[in-house]
Amino acid sequence: MEIHNNTNGEQLKNYIFTFFCCVIILIAVLGNLLVILSVLFNRQLRKIKTHFFVVSLATADLLVALVVMPFGAIELAIGGWPFGQTFCLIRTSFDVMFTTASIMHLCCIALDRYYAICCKPLVYQNKMTPLRLVWMLGACWVLPSMISFIPIMNGWNAIGIEWLIAEREANSTQCVFVVNQVYAVTCSSVAFYIPFVLMTVAYQRIYVTARAHARHIRSLQRIGSNENGTNYEADDSSTSAAYQESVNNGGKANTAKPIGQQQHHASSRVMIETKAAKTLAFIMGCFCLSWAPFFISNVIDPFIDYSIPSAVWSTCLWLGYINSAINPFLYAFLNRTFRRAFLTILCCWKNAQHRAIFRTSACRPTTNETLSTQRMSHPSNRGVGRQAISKLVAHFCPEPSPV
Repeated sequence: MEIHNNTNGEQLKNYIFTFFCCVIILIAVLGNLLVILSVLFNRQLRKIKTHFFVVSLATADLLVALVVMPFGAIELAIGGWPFGQTFCLIRTSFDVMFTTASIMHLCCIALDRYYAICCKPLVYQNKMTPLRLVWMLGACWVLPSMISFIPIMNGWNAIGIEWLIAEREANSTQCVFVVNQVYAVTCSSVAFYIPFVLMTVAYQRIYVTARAHARHIRSLQRIGSNENGTNYEADDSSTSAAYQESVNNGGKANTAKPIGQQQHHASSRVMIETKAAKTLAFIMGCFCLSWAPFFISNVIDPFIDYSIPSAVWSTCLWLGYINSAINPFLYAFLNRTFRRAFLTILCCWKNAQHRAIFRTSACRPTTNETLSTQRMSHPSNRGVGRQAISKLVAHFCPEPSPV
């Protein structure tokens, strides 16, 4: 009776964990698809080169949710791996490749922001050419394949521990994947530790540079308040050069453009770049918190005779998978442009149910709809709470006009 109760308890835990995994998969698929569609259909998002990395990152997270997570959920649900050892290695190779691609993209995004803010902030648009962008994106996918499919399918991870793998395959129905000390240290360093150090240094330098820019902007504001607009306007290129020169010369500008306009131009650019850096730094931090337990265990396990329990491995692995599901929510809550793009796409999908076809103009209110919305949202007609809701719905999800 006690054994039967224990079996039922284990099955109940597996069912609950499997349901939780399915929820993560669904959120990851829908969220990352939303990120990709937002950039593809929003011209404002496509103008920013960093968002090409964001789309590629969302693609990697989407592949994790479609190719890797479902098989892990099946293994947990039935308590074993029914697809054979060869497919186990293929699935593991995809796992290593796509998760490594995610952190490679985050590393490139951090370096891109570092170059834009710290090194060459005023000529970034000219320096970040499409060719360089393609090379960086290509490296984010080629390098992960070199530490996943090539060594795993050739058995380099099993050199010296063949006896251990054979013993576990004979005594377990799970997908057995064990790595030797050399592969554990090398793969973890390339996939996590080296990029983590690069990202930490990049964002630390961005923070220092942003504080320095803020001090120079305050000095320009004090100088501009004493100038009273006595200088004359120059073109945008001289403004950028003047700001750079003013930074180098301790706030002394030599351009014909008013100092007040210089500091406004510089302040706007620094605020935009710094806000983007903070957003991406928060995303990077969530990634590291998600994957750090797994990579720490991955390095330690070969040196302690592979004594980490399988339950701990599964927990650490799915904790890392959660990162693929939370990235879209980080974009929605931390980036206003992404948030509006998300709402626009969702509203267009809602209106397409009425129109039977998807049109990007479905979320564009007509003049009559705008006037009607203004009358409905007047304070004299609705309470403060309902007024705010009606304005939000009317702005992002107006009712479709008759076809």
